[in-house]
Amino acid sequence: MKKIIVTGGAGFIGSNIVDLLIENGYSVAVIDNLSRGKKSNINDRARFYQADIKGRKIEEILKKEKPDAICHQAAQVNVRLSLEDPISDAQNNILGPIKLTQAATKAKIRKIVFSSSGGAVYGDPEKIPCSEESRIR
Repeated sequence: MKKIIVTGGAGFIGSNIVDLLIENGYSVAVIDNLSRGKKSNINDRARFYQADIKGRKIEEILKKEKPDAICHQAAQVNVRLSLEDPISDAQNNILGPIKLTQAATKAKIRKIVFSSSGGAVYGDPEKIPCSEESRIR
Protein backbone atom coordinates (compact mmCIF):
# COMPACT_ATOMS: atom_id res chain seq x y z
CA MET A 1 0.00 0.00 0.00
CA LYS A 2 1.35 3.42 -0.97
CA LYS A 3 1.91 5.87 1.88
CA ILE A 4 1.19 9.57 1.45
CA ILE A 5 1.64 12.46 3.86
CA VAL A 6 -0.72 15.40 3.41
CA THR A 7 0.42 18.65 5.00
CA GLY A 8 -2.47 20.95 5.85
CA GLY A 9 -4.70 17.87 5.94
CA ALA A 10 -7.06 19.40 8.51
CA GLY A 11 -8.04 22.23 6.18
CA PHE A 12 -10.87 22.17 3.65
CA ILE A 13 -8.86 21.20 0.57
CA GLY A 14 -6.36 19.02 2.43
CA SER A 15 -9.03 17.02 4.26
CA ASN A 16 -10.88 16.34 1.00
CA ILE A 17 -7.63 15.12 -0.56
CA VAL A 18 -7.08 12.86 2.47
CA ASP A 19 -10.58 11.39 2.07
CA LEU A 20 -10.04 10.74 -1.64
CA LEU A 21 -6.65 9.11 -1.05
CA ILE A 22 -8.07 6.83 1.65
CA GLU A 23 -11.05 5.91 -0.57
CA ASN A 24 -8.53 4.88 -3.23
CA GLY A 25 -6.57 2.60 -0.92
CA TYR A 26 -3.69 4.83 0.19
CA SER A 27 -2.26 4.85 3.70
CA VAL A 28 -2.40 8.51 4.76
CA ALA A 29 -0.77 10.57 7.49
CA VAL A 30 -1.76 14.19 8.10
CA ILE A 31 0.55 16.92 9.35
CA ASP A 32 -1.23 20.09 10.43
CA ASN A 33 -0.54 22.73 13.07
CA LEU A 34 -4.30 23.39 13.40
CA SER A 35 -3.80 27.15 13.04
CA ARG A 36 -6.69 27.23 10.55
CA GLY A 37 -7.77 23.63 10.03
CA LYS A 38 -9.91 21.58 12.38
CA LYS A 39 -9.06 18.21 13.85
CA SER A 40 -12.67 17.16 13.23
CA ASN A 41 -12.01 17.47 9.46
CA ILE A 42 -9.44 14.67 9.54
CA ASN A 43 -10.53 11.22 8.39
CA ASP A 44 -10.48 8.72 11.28
CA ARG A 45 -8.42 6.32 9.15
CA ALA A 46 -5.57 8.84 8.75
CA ARG A 47 -2.73 9.11 11.24
CA PHE A 48 -2.48 12.64 12.63
CA TYR A 49 0.54 14.65 13.70
CA GLN A 50 0.01 18.11 15.13
CA ALA A 51 3.13 19.85 13.91
CA ASP A 52 4.29 22.87 11.96
CA ILE A 53 6.13 22.28 8.68
CA LYS A 54 8.76 24.80 9.80
CA GLY A 55 9.59 22.82 12.94
CA ARG A 56 12.11 20.07 13.69
CA LYS A 57 9.38 17.54 14.40
CA ILE A 58 8.84 17.24 10.63
CA GLU A 59 12.10 15.33 10.15
CA GLU A 60 11.09 12.80 12.83
CA ILE A 61 7.65 12.32 11.28
CA LEU A 62 9.03 11.77 7.78
CA LYS A 63 11.61 9.27 9.04
CA LYS A 64 8.93 7.40 11.00
CA GLU A 65 6.29 7.36 8.25
CA LYS A 66 8.62 6.80 5.25
CA PRO A 67 5.99 8.00 2.76
CA ASP A 68 6.17 7.43 -0.97
CA ALA A 69 5.13 11.06 -1.49
CA ILE A 70 4.09 14.28 0.21
CA CYS A 71 1.04 16.25 -0.89
CA HIS A 72 1.78 19.76 0.38
CA GLN A 73 -1.37 21.76 1.16
CA ALA A 74 -0.23 23.68 4.27
CA ALA A 75 -0.19 27.42 3.65
CA GLN A 76 -1.22 30.81 4.95
CA VAL A 77 -3.96 31.74 2.48
CA ASN A 78 -5.48 34.89 3.99
CA VAL A 79 -4.70 37.76 1.59
CA ARG A 80 -5.42 40.44 4.20
CA LEU A 81 -3.01 38.80 6.66
CA SER A 82 -0.33 38.57 3.97
CA LEU A 83 -0.55 42.35 3.55
CA GLU A 84 -0.72 43.10 7.28
CA ASP A 85 2.11 40.75 8.23
CA PRO A 86 4.21 39.92 5.16
CA ILE A 87 7.04 38.46 7.25
CA SER A 88 4.74 35.87 8.83
CA ASP A 89 3.29 35.14 5.39
CA ALA A 90 6.77 34.59 3.95
CA GLN A 91 7.76 32.36 6.87
CA ASN A 92 4.73 30.15 6.23
CA ASN A 93 4.57 30.21 2.43
CA ILE A 94 8.26 30.40 1.51
CA LEU A 95 10.33 29.18 4.46
CA GLY A 96 7.83 26.42 5.34
CA PRO A 97 8.01 24.66 1.96
CA ILE A 98 11.81 25.07 1.90
CA LYS A 99 12.13 23.39 5.31
CA LEU A 100 9.69 20.67 4.26
CA THR A 101 11.72 20.03 1.10
CA GLN A 102 14.96 19.88 3.11
CA ALA A 103 13.41 17.37 5.53
CA ALA A 104 12.06 15.32 2.59
CA THR A 105 15.53 15.28 1.02
CA LYS A 106 17.07 14.01 4.27
CA ALA A 107 14.39 11.30 4.48
CA LYS A 108 14.98 10.37 0.81
CA ILE A 109 11.42 11.22 -0.23
CA ARG A 110 11.54 11.94 -3.93
CA LYS A 111 7.99 13.07 -4.70
CA ILE A 112 6.26 16.23 -3.49
CA VAL A 113 3.01 17.54 -4.92
CA PHE A 114 2.95 21.32 -4.44
CA SER A 115 -0.25 23.33 -4.86
CA SER A 116 -0.70 27.01 -5.55
CA SER A 117 -3.70 29.17 -6.28
CA GLY A 118 -4.21 29.89 -9.95
CA GLY A 119 -5.13 33.50 -9.22
CA ALA A 120 -1.65 34.19 -7.92
CA VAL A 121 -0.07 32.90 -11.12
CA TYR A 122 -2.58 33.49 -13.91
CA GLY A 123 -4.60 36.52 -12.74
CA ASP A 124 -7.89 36.73 -14.64
CA PRO A 125 -7.45 33.93 -17.18
CA GLU A 126 -8.33 34.38 -20.83
CA LYS A 127 -9.55 30.77 -20.97
CA ILE A 128 -10.72 28.32 -18.29
CA PRO A 129 -9.42 25.88 -17.30
CA CYS A 130 -5.85 27.19 -17.28
CA SER A 131 -3.23 24.90 -18.74
CA GLU A 132 0.52 24.84 -18.33
CA GLU A 133 0.69 26.80 -21.59
CA SER A 134 -1.57 29.59 -20.27
CA ARG A 135 -0.02 33.03 -20.14
CA ILE A 136 1.47 33.95 -16.76
CA ARG A 137 0.87 37.51 -15.58
